[in-house]
Amino acid sequence: MTESPLNILLIEDNPSDARLIRELLTDGTTTAFMIWTADRLAHGLEQIADQSFDLVLLDLFLPDSTGLDTLRQFQATASDVPVIVLTGLNDEGSAIQAVRDGAQDYLVKGEMNGPQIVRAIRYAWERHRMVLEMRDQSLVDELTGLHNRRGFAVLAREVVKRAARSGTGFVVTFVDLDGMKHINDHFGHEVGDRALIRTAGVLRSVFRASDVIARFGGDEFIAMTDGVDRAAVEVLRRRLTSAVEDHNLKSAGEPALALSLGFAHHDPAKETLKSIVDLIAEADEAMYVDKANRRPKQAQR
Repeated sequence: MTESPLNILLIEDNPSDARLIRELLTDGTTTAFMIWTADRLAHGLEQIADQSFDLVLLDLFLPDSTGLDTLRQFQATASDVPVIVLTGLNDEGSAIQAVRDGAQDYLVKGEMNGPQIVRAIRYAWERHRMVLEMRDQSLVDELTGLHNRRGFAVLAREVVKRAARSGTGFVVTFVDLDGMKHINDHFGHEVGDRALIRTAGVLRSVFRASDVIARFGGDEFIAMTDGVDRAAVEVLRRRLTSAVEDHNLKSAGEPALALSLGFAHHDPAKETLKSIVDLIAEADEAMYVDKANRRPKQAQR
């Protein structure tokens, strides 16, 4: 392989096994690896939080976690990192079940050699990369390039987990592009498509790269912003309003954009976690209130 070295995290508490695996990965192979080690699951998860890894070799039996629970804890925190589980000679049953539960492969300590472990890593990494490419294609709205409704549902779950771990709040923002039917009827669907693309651009200019932004369907958009308190609602409202006004000033010849906005904030430290569905419904209802309040002003124009 001529690609950049693969970053491998080995989570293994037995120094002899860790040394042997490192030697197998560096001795006589044309594949380049950068290898980090951790002797506890907690230590490995801390490293994953701080840097990016292409694959993890995970011993199922560690001082702070044993058996399939080790894999489950790993997946709960690092579900996007492919993992090959390591097991002893007498516990292949757990390893097979681990593969059924989402591990890419398993290796039996004491039976693996250099070519075998390198091949397992390369195949696992390629399979995972293909799965991510296929998933990304199915989670993106083709017109705007934002996530689609399915993509939002997948990523929103991760935001909720992250907020629960950190104890910080998050905001769901529901956005409706007003007058879409009027734009399509009077200017044509090509102009209507451009209005949706322009709206996506406005949202990208306001929300952070780490926020989840999606076209929810038709002329509706949705976003999730985590690590924020309730004051973020008014900040987002002002920024979105200002961004739309600036965009319209710079978009002569295109129908002006008008957005109705609704927000729902959740603070895991102060309230029981609502479901994403409930939060979306709350933000959607607030958006319709905003739309109703803005209609008199729009009618005067």
